[in-house]
Amino acid sequence: MLINNFSIGILGFLLTLLGFYAVGPFVSGMTTIFATGVDWIIAQGLLPLANVFIEPAKILFLNNAINHGILTPLGSQQVTELGRSILFLLEANPGPGLGILLAFSVFGKGSAKASAPGAIIIHFLGGIHEIYFPYVMMKPLLFLAVIAGGVSGTFTFQVLGAALTGPASPGSIIAILGMTAPGAYIGVIGGVLVGAVVSFLVASAILKMDKKADDDFEAAQKSIKDAKAQSKGQATTSTTGAATTTTAADLSVDNIDRIIFACDAGMGSSAMGASLLRKKAKAQGLDMSITNTAISKLEDKPGTLVITQEELTDRAKKQAPSSAHVSVGNFLDGDRYDEILAEMQSGNAQAQTAHATEATTQAKTVAYADIQLIQLPYATDASSAAIMGASILRNKLKKANLDIVAEAVPFAELTNAAQVLVITDATTDAEARAKAPNASFEVIEKLYEEKQFSQVIDKLK
Repeated sequence: MLINNFSIGILGFLLTLLGFYAVGPFVSGMTTIFATGVDWIIAQGLLPLANVFIEPAKILFLNNAINHGILTPLGSQQVTELGRSILFLLEANPGPGLGILLAFSVFGKGSAKASAPGAIIIHFLGGIHEIYFPYVMMKPLLFLAVIAGGVSGTFTFQVLGAALTGPASPGSIIAILGMTAPGAYIGVIGGVLVGAVVSFLVASAILKMDKKADDDFEAAQKSIKDAKAQSKGQATTSTTGAATTTTAADLSVDNIDRIIFACDAGMGSSAMGASLLRKKAKAQGLDMSITNTAISKLEDKPGTLVITQEELTDRAKKQAPSSAHVSVGNFLDGDRYDEILAEMQSGNAQAQTAHATEATTQAKTVAYADIQLIQLPYATDASSAAIMGASILRNKLKKANLDIVAEAVPFAELTNAAQVLVITDATTDAEARAKAPNASFEVIEKLYEEKQFSQVIDKLK
């Protein structure tokens, strides 16, 4: 720990020097170059052409680099000089995305058409532009629609003198109107509407020319997830279609008290998913709390079912390991929620069978007088609690004059014998029982609490 902490401190100091003497001047120089280029484009009246590059770059998840790395700094500089800037509107304009979603709502097919109306609310009011990216990726010709909408929208902004006093984040129409410069409301609203209409018309023509019976919306969503992961330098997954789910018994209505939809921000698509599932649960007579939140605010409580999108499930499991977890491809997939509710209903019988099996396992436990070895299992990336618990237990065994070995071991090294007592908590119990079904088990709340080990010692005496 000491070596790691010092290493991190030294590395941080070196990175600070690198940032101050190399990265800072480089970014400042690039900003100056881009500022000169943007000034030239504005002077030549060619600002709308910037959207030829901005709209495709957004869908390839370069939107933050363009908006926060280039347009926002340059726009902020203009605000200090003029009190307003049109640059804040180039990437944040929700018009082109709105036109795409409207076209799918009218002329789309299959699940893409069914999900488009809900996506409109998330995109236009919530400002989550990523929601329309899969629709464009599904039909690459639609890049022409968003480019046409972006160019026409920016041209309208320029003609009508539209401008904002600061960046609108997220790119919601509400946030944009809140940041609109005095006297520029007509220009801002006009640019958004023109961008939406042009994008809608071009997209509608493309969709009507398409003779395919259905749209592969799920495959497009997978492509978007991979593109987003690559833009962040993360590894992509090879998972196709199937969602990751806990066992049916875990999803029994007897085990689940509440359902939480979790995403990065805790708003937008997760709120829509929670609303959709609430309606379905109510129709089936299931009375339980169904809410949405950010993953960072998840509380680790048993009896909770956490629903996340596939790429966020691992983060959610680390934040709430005691909860049941289900990952879905799309928060607006009503059919998937029907499956989850059906699993919860059918899980009652399986849960009762699981409880009976557990009771039988505990009933056949060997007498504590025959215990020769105590093991506390752990996953390779979470060993601290088990190691601490084993240390506490060894001290107590020694004080009680009990000649029993206590050790912390990885799951793979568990000893499957009746003379072994395995001590687990709620997060490790299921995997431990699967690895060592013939062993005896004690489940405690926390592996590092001394009081609970005292109760184990009393049974061993």
